[in-house]
Amino acid sequence: MNASIAWLETRKTHPISLGLGFIFIITLVWIMAAVLPDGIDWSKTYRPATLALLSIHNPYGLDVAREAPFAAAAWGLLPLIPLALLPVKVGRAVLLLVSLISFAYSAKKLGANHVGITVFLLSPPVMHCLLNGNIEWIPILGFVLPPQIGLFFITVKPQAGFAVAIYWLFQAWREGGLRLVVKTFLPVSITLAISFVLFGFWPFQSIQVLPIAQNFNASVWPASIPVGLALIVAAIRLKQPKWAMGASPCLSPYVLFHTWSSALVALSGQTLELAAAVVGLWLVVIMRLF
Repeated sequence: MNASIAWLETRKTHPISLGLGFIFIITLVWIMAAVLPDGIDWSKTYRPATLALLSIHNPYGLDVAREAPFAAAAWGLLPLIPLALLPVKVGRAVLLLVSLISFAYSAKKLGANHVGITVFLLSPPVMHCLLNGNIEWIPILGFVLPPQIGLFFITVKPQAGFAVAIYWLFQAWREGGLRLVVKTFLPVSITLAISFVLFGFWPFQSIQVLPIAQNFNASVWPASIPVGLALIVAAIRLKQPKWAMGASPCLSPYVLFHTWSSALVALSGQTLELAAAVVGLWLVVIMRLF
């Protein structure tokens, strides 16, 4: 009886807790919108591209590209629609919160404890993504989703996750042969084909905007090709997708600095190794400043 009364009292206070939580989030977003610097990737790329998509314009079109060099898969804009409809600073603040939650969730699902999550969030690539308002959290979130769904996430920015798709391809063949391969990859393949009908062969269109940001290229390609290939082989042989997470940036000729967060998150379950990598990255940042 006492237990039932306590449960009822908890239920009565539950709406109040939700209300207080909602007020806290609104207040936090308002403060962040006021103090955060402009996220250049959000304000100049993803928000304009999302609004172009909503206006039934091609987000890869040259008229849009001059203002916003968008080069990701168009379906990556869909979760950004509610944010793009908000005032630019408010949407940028909400994006940062969503990014933090997604990064933390992905790291936790990959084995990180509280210390590991904190270390990962304070790493230079993650901080770079948060400060610039980019969407690296989308492909990283795809790492911890079932392959059939995760493929939609990692293909938003292939340079961050295409090697995991290769791993999933081999795993699907191992576990179910051609039937499972088709079941896993057909939905994203159909979506890709539809995007070509709607936007043309947009990978070629997106290449046109890459020279605009070439000065920010953080790739070590082609020197990193052997490392990337070795990581993919290790992932397939050992049946450990974490090895493949670090392969994509190594095999991509163009990556921004925050893209390396997709490699760093693979260390989520090894706190000391993750901390060592983060310290090393901060040393690189400091040395480049002087």
